Amino acid sequence: MCSLFLELPMAYRYVLFHIFISLTFLCTQAYSSMLGNKRIRLDLSFQLFISIKFLLFSVSISQIPLGSKLSVVENNQWTSSSGNFAIGFFSRSAQYSVGIHFNSNSIPNSKQTVVWVAGADLTVGNNSYLHLTQNGELVLFDSNGGFISWTSNTTNSSVASAVLLDTGNFVLLNKKREIVWQSFDTPTDTLLPSQNLSVNQTLRASSRNSIASYYSLHIKDQLQLRWESNVVYWTSKSTSQPILQAILSSDGALHLLDQRLEIVWSVFGADHNDSDVKFRFLRLDADGNLRMYSWLDVPKTWTPVWQAVENQCDVFATCGLCGICVFNSSGFPVCKCPFTPTSEPSLKCLVPYGNECKSGSFITKYEHTFLYGIYPPNKTVTLASLQKCKSLCQEDPHCTAVTFTNDATPQCRIMKTQYITGQSTPSLSSVSFVKRCSDPLAALPISPASSSSSPVSSSFSPQGFCIPCLIGVALGTFVAFFVIQAGIGFYCYKRRKYMRRKASLAYANTNSKGLISFSFSEIKEATANFRHQIGPKMFKGVLPYNQPVAVKDIKEVDIEGRKFRNTVLKIGSICHKNLIQLEGYCCDSNHRYLVYEFAKNGSLAKCIEDPKMCKRLTWGKRMEICLSVARAIAYLHTGCREFVSHGNLKCENVVLDENFNAKVSEFGLGRDRVGGERDVRDFGEMLVELVSGRREGGGACEWAYELWGKGEAEMVVDRRIEGGLNSEQLERALRIAFWCLQFDEEMRPSMGEVLKVLEGTLTVDPPPPPFICRNRQEVEESSDSELEHRI
Repeated sequence: MCSLFLELPMAYRYVLFHIFISLTFLCTQAYSSMLGNKRIRLDLSFQLFISIKFLLFSVSISQIPLGSKLSVVENNQWTSSSGNFAIGFFSRSAQYSVGIHFNSNSIPNSKQTVVWVAGADLTVGNNSYLHLTQNGELVLFDSNGGFISWTSNTTNSSVASAVLLDTGNFVLLNKKREIVWQSFDTPTDTLLPSQNLSVNQTLRASSRNSIASYYSLHIKDQLQLRWESNVVYWTSKSTSQPILQAILSSDGALHLLDQRLEIVWSVFGADHNDSDVKFRFLRLDADGNLRMYSWLDVPKTWTPVWQAVENQCDVFATCGLCGICVFNSSGFPVCKCPFTPTSEPSLKCLVPYGNECKSGSFITKYEHTFLYGIYPPNKTVTLASLQKCKSLCQEDPHCTAVTFTNDATPQCRIMKTQYITGQSTPSLSSVSFVKRCSDPLAALPISPASSSSSPVSSSFSPQGFCIPCLIGVALGTFVAFFVIQAGIGFYCYKRRKYMRRKASLAYANTNSKGLISFSFSEIKEATANFRHQIGPKMFKGVLPYNQPVAVKDIKEVDIEGRKFRNTVLKIGSICHKNLIQLEGYCCDSNHRYLVYEFAKNGSLAKCIEDPKMCKRLTWGKRMEICLSVARAIAYLHTGCREFVSHGNLKCENVVLDENFNAKVSEFGLGRDRVGGERDVRDFGEMLVELVSGRREGGGACEWAYELWGKGEAEMVVDRRIEGGLNSEQLERALRIAFWCLQFDEEMRPSMGEVLKVLEGTLTVDPPPPPFICRNRQEVEESSDSELEHRI
């Protein structure tokens, strides 16, 4: 039967093959629907397709016989049967490489991305060729050196032919149609749908220059993005099961599979399950970020639909030796060199201090800047205050820079290399200090051995120069330089003062930046007369130096002027990455406003209610938000010098930045007399709302507890959540939420205990019914009211 099938013309075999695959797909899909909501191992139709594809190789192929050759000069290529992929030479840095690229007619030539390269970064000369020898070996001959630069090492594997499959996989087959070598087993920087990345394989980003790329993707109990071999700057979520492989599905999802081929972790592209998308790939880009791409016919371009590191500046050494990463006015990351007057990137942007300094040193401060060494990567971290951190660098002759952070724990990172990079953005609370050499002396002292007793030689050098004249000129130049610098400094000061509309720094210490005191007219000007409302009594504004802010009207807070100023100064001294930063305030007559840093994605309540934005709130993201809020409240309760209660914690007072990182706002506004138990209760209610997507407050909590008590915890979860659900996390989250909601305040946990439970470092028992006492009290109060009414 099989021999009869193989004797059919290619066109007939191709049609029969696709009819067979279509029938197989329909049958397996019908069978899958009968399985109910059991845990899926892999798409069944895909498994069956894998099992039969080797039987029918001759259908979907244009066979490449032994002896075939590709060359740079002939500019020829081998294509897959559908024409979607081709293998051939392409130009690369004035040299040539051979690789597989997209070849579909729907993709313009300039967009036909290369997905595999023989020898990865290998390049050859303009007379090179790729040869499938009669011995069954694929060899790349380099005309530059006159030798074989790459080979498939299949001389003794009985190779009979080669095929470029419609999946983009280039394979070598023996006479039994068995694969003895395939390009999918030696990936370069790209994964195609149905291609596996196993634990012994890596993706390595293409190099930006002649040096090999430093960025790579590995599997080691989880996905890891590394710089060089030892710096891990991104990981997928850890799982309890050992990871066997990663696979990109054709519907736009990246899965991690365990040894039983069960999916244990997944991420989804923004166009997941979009049937209009025909081509996808996953690539580790040259900038060190892992991205999933989809081809869009309109506007004819590859579009990134997912990326591992949301903030490109968080990619380790993203600027290399060209400075530090900042965002320009258009929101794109660029590299700047803050250590030079021009602040422009160069081939090398080194910190200015070296061991050769002979004239002493001084420290320059950089606000909102995080620095780290890359040659070698810096790991020296000590616990120290801001001033102590600065002193440590001043006292160490080998220290070139330090960075101080205080995210609940004050840390000092000491660097002892000139090769330093990092990032700078207003949202960073870290402060960095860079050591510089002092200005050289105007004239070095003349040694006694060089002096002469002759009156002529005392005034003139042996070459006839007037030494006093030279010193006078040097001193005059120095004075002129000082006057010019002072003038420029005074002009910059006046300009800065004018741009800030005479706003004064109300408060500044080592733990917070200064707060700007605004007049009411300045608040009106910044908000364009309160034109852009972004929430209840919340308005978007722009400060004169183009910094977006959120302005909150708090007239309802009845607080006297002096006490209000003391309160906002106290709020401004609180610094934590999960607390919104207070930029300034207005206390003008009866006007009360707070000026916060601007969070691009608005409040958590808005995101839950918005159908489009809610898609970004995956299960993993919701748990991250819960952890972030818990860390923020725990810090207010125990991390500050004195206890601070939020007093009004709810989804409206949690905002999300451009990366959907959560920050708590409106804390410490005259509510310190409210105990922390209320914050704990409010957190429990917010946690239930976030998990369920329901905003009915106490009613939603009682509904959720009833379902949980019946063993139907998964029924509580918001149906709009796409992707995987972690049952263990769900059980832990609901249990601690119901403990937080206990009517008896003494039974509620502390926020520190809540945080440990959510992190998984502390177990939690099943909670008792949290609403019985409250309901009983409500009934008693109702009865008393009726009795009083009758009397």
